[in-house]
Amino acid sequence: MNKSLLSADIQEFINSNIEVDVTKLALQKNKFSNEDWASILNQIVGKQKSKSKLPTWFNAKNIIYPVKISIEQTSSEKTAEYKSQLVSGETLIDLTGGFGVDDYYFSKKIDRVTHCEINIELSEIVEHNFEQLNIKNIQCLAGDSSEILKSLNQKFDWIYIDPSRRNDAKGKVFMLKDCLPNVPDLLTFYFEYASTIMVKTAPILDITAGLSELQNVKAIHVVALENEVKELLWILEKNYNQSVSITTVNLLKNNTESFSFVLKTKNDSVVYSLPEKYLYEPNAAIMKAAGFNEIALQFEVKKLHQHSHIYTSDNRIDFPGRIFKIDSILEYNKQNMKSFLKDKKANVTTRNFPESVESIRTKWKIKEGGDVYCFFTTNMNNDKIVLLCSKLK
Repeated sequence: MNKSLLSADIQEFINSNIEVDVTKLALQKNKFSNEDWASILNQIVGKQKSKSKLPTWFNAKNIIYPVKISIEQTSSEKTAEYKSQLVSGETLIDLTGGFGVDDYYFSKKIDRVTHCEINIELSEIVEHNFEQLNIKNIQCLAGDSSEILKSLNQKFDWIYIDPSRRNDAKGKVFMLKDCLPNVPDLLTFYFEYASTIMVKTAPILDITAGLSELQNVKAIHVVALENEVKELLWILEKNYNQSVSITTVNLLKNNTESFSFVLKTKNDSVVYSLPEKYLYEPNAAIMKAAGFNEIALQFEVKKLHQHSHIYTSDNRIDFPGRIFKIDSILEYNKQNMKSFLKDKKANVTTRNFPESVESIRTKWKIKEGGDVYCFFTTNMNNDKIVLLCSKLK
C-alpha cells in the first residue's frame, strides 16, 4: 500500500479534481515528481466512482482507493446495509472481503467480523480505511480464505462469500462452479466452520440453476436498487432440506418495495382477465424471482395471459412496481397503429409479444418519450393488443 498518497498536497490535489475528466488530467505533466502519476489519477477515479455508490468512503478523509475494478465490483452501501439486516450473532467471516463495504455494515450487527482477502495490497488498503472510518471490530487477514479457515479453526455464526467468475468462464453460462471460490464443491468444508452461510451472486445467475448447484438453501433474496437487480443472496443452513422462501426487495430513494413467497413445485391457479381499469407491472426484483403467479394471488390482481406477466384490476391497489391507468385498448393492426400511434411520441414496452421494442418503433415511427405508455402484449384470448396508459406510479 502506497502511504505517500496520503500526503497533504496529494490529497488536496485529489479532492480539488473530483469533478475533472481524468482522461484530460492524464495528458498533463506529473505535478508530483516523487510519485507515480497513474497512482494519483487512480485515486481520483476511485473517489469519483465512490461519490454516489459509497458516500461514507467518499466523505471520509485519507481514504486510499484500490484499482477501479475493486470499486466497480463492490456492493453499494445501500445493498450492503440491506445484507446486514439478514445477519445476527457474535462472529462472521467474509471469505472474499474485497473493498470491505459489506463488512463495514456487517460490523454494525456482528460483534467480531473477519475480512479475508487474497490480494495482500487490497487487504492492507481495507485495513487502513477501516481505521479512518473508526471501525474497531473487523480483523483483516490476507491470504487464501480456505487456509485461513483451517488455521483459525473456530466456529463462526456466519460465513459470507461473494465468489467471482474465473476469466476462463467468460462467455459461458454463469454457473457457481465456474467461480472462485467454487462454493458447490466447498460447501461441506464450509459447514464445518459455520451452520449458516450467505452467498452473494450476480443477478445473471438463474435461480433454478443456482438451486441445482447449492445444497441446504433456506432463503433467497433478490435485491434491486432503483428497479435494477444488483445481486442475489442465498441463505444456506446446515442440514436444511425444506421449502425455500424468496424475498424480493426494490430499494428506492424514499421507500422499499418488498414481496415474499415460498417456492413451490406446483403453481396455484390464478385468475385471468381481459384488461380492466388499471395495469400493474412488477418491479425488476419480482420479475427476476419469477413470482408471477404468487404476486397475482397475494395482491388479488388478474393476469392478462399466462406468459404476459402484467396484471389488471378494476380498483387501484398499492402494488410493488409500476401502476398505470388504462386509457385505451387497441387491437394490434395496421389501421389502429396508423390512427393512434404512427409518428407519435410514446414509451413502449413489450410483454409476451412477437416483435421487439426497437422493431415496433421503427415500423410505426414511434418517437421515444412523452406521457403515453404503450404496452404491446397478448391477452387471455391470445389476441395481440396495445394498451395505451397513463402512469400513476
